[in-house]
Amino acid sequence: PAFPYKFKFKTSGCPNDCVAAIARADCSIIGTWRDKIRIDQEAVKGYVAGELAPNGNSFDTGPSALDIQKEVCDLCPTRCMEWDGKALKIWDEDCTRCMHCINVMPRALRPGTDTGATILCGGKAPILEGAQLSSVIIPFMKMEEPYEEFKDFVDKMWDWWMEEGKNRERLGESIQRLGLRAFLKACELEPDPRMINTPRYNPYIFYDPADVPGGWEVDGEAFRKRHQP
Repeated sequence: PAFPYKFKFKTSGCPNDCVAAIARADCSIIGTWRDKIRIDQEAVKGYVAGELAPNGNSFDTGPSALDIQKEVCDLCPTRCMEWDGKALKIWDEDCTRCMHCINVMPRALRPGTDTGATILCGGKAPILEGAQLSSVIIPFMKMEEPYEEFKDFVDKMWDWWMEEGKNRERLGESIQRLGLRAFLKACELEPDPRMINTPRYNPYIFYDPADVPGGWEVDGEAFRKRHQP
């Protein structure tokens, strides 16, 4: 079958996403890492002492003293950083790779060495249902040549979209209409909290009948007898 509509891939080398791939592509490939952020404590002290220019001197201020607590730690979205006046500590298990700290102190902080990509799907400009951003589908993929893992995912994604998508319906609109669960099942992926913007917001949990011991066939009459209004 033919594609229901056009399909775009866009790639950004890091989570700064300077090409806005998350907003403009049906499948966004965002470079990331999964080990610890590399820290040069001497360079951190250099920023504090005003020996280095914060933000890579993008504001053309030259070397100036940096208030790490105010400009870095307090602005971390998960508060995973701590500055005690002597050393900067990062709890990487809580880091969301937002790049803010690295942008402010590029000489002191660098991404880890275990690199790969986060795969997101569903972004598009306004067409039928309005604009929407991509959603995380695969939190981390190693992305090594010949990229067979990514190609296998794309084949499954396209097969589902070509079968289920309506005319002029982008991938994100198909996912929105049929549900992320159906898309993940077609792509043979396990659900992950990182795929959801607010994972604890929806109190409803859906189980596959095969995963429930004894099944979940309910006798309606017996249920109503046990639960009288």
